[in-house]
Amino acid sequence: MTKLLSLNRNQLKYLVIVAMLIDHIAWAFVPTASLLGQVMHFIGRLTGPTMAYFVAEGYHYTRNVKKYVLRLGIFALISWIPFSYFEYGKIGLQFGVIYTLFLSLLGIWLWDKGNCAKPVKILGIIGLCILSLFGDWPIFDVLYALFLFVYRNSPKDKWMAFCIITLFCCADIFFANPWWGALFQFGIFMVPLLIQFCYNGESGSKKPVHKWFFYVFYPAHLLVLGLLKWLVLA
Repeated sequence: MTKLLSLNRNQLKYLVIVAMLIDHIAWAFVPTASLLGQVMHFIGRLTGPTMAYFVAEGYHYTRNVKKYVLRLGIFALISWIPFSYFEYGKIGLQFGVIYTLFLSLLGIWLWDKGNCAKPVKILGIIGLCILSLFGDWPIFDVLYALFLFVYRNSPKDKWMAFCIITLFCCADIFFANPWWGALFQFGIFMVPLLIQFCYNGESGSKKPVHKWFFYVFYPAHLLVLGLLKWLVLA
């Protein structure tokens, strides 16, 4: 397949990290119903599903799932206070996207290696989806990661499942006030195009900075934006 761009995994991660930063700046300072707010959030829809995709890929390629789970769990906890403060200006029981990605990885692990019947696995996935309600991108990132893993060798089935899940994610457009206030959710449909036409499947440099950048940047930028947001609003 001809690529519009040829981005390796590191480059694609940095691209969606920038999209995340744009999205969070908009949540902090730009009215959602404004044209600028809709555009910024549209761009920001690239991040959560793409990170779920990389969790699915990471599970497939990792040599130590337990270390991967532990790393996500630790940084989910580290990100808890910065995310909660960014969202509410106080410490509450709300976690960021790393927490949801942590649950996503557990879901894939359960489905792939769980020594139990399929109905029990399904109940486990439902339980993880319920737990994800305390995180960012709840339910959807758990399901994105799972189906992207299950159908990783079948692009047609993989992206069909992705689009069906996304249709449910976009359902909140029917409850938005004003009516266009949630149109930015359709930006999620750009993720398959980004991955299919821009991702070359290569990992890029193995330097540690590329592995750890997102884990450090995520809580750090939330803390900075949270402080700026609540200082401006004060």
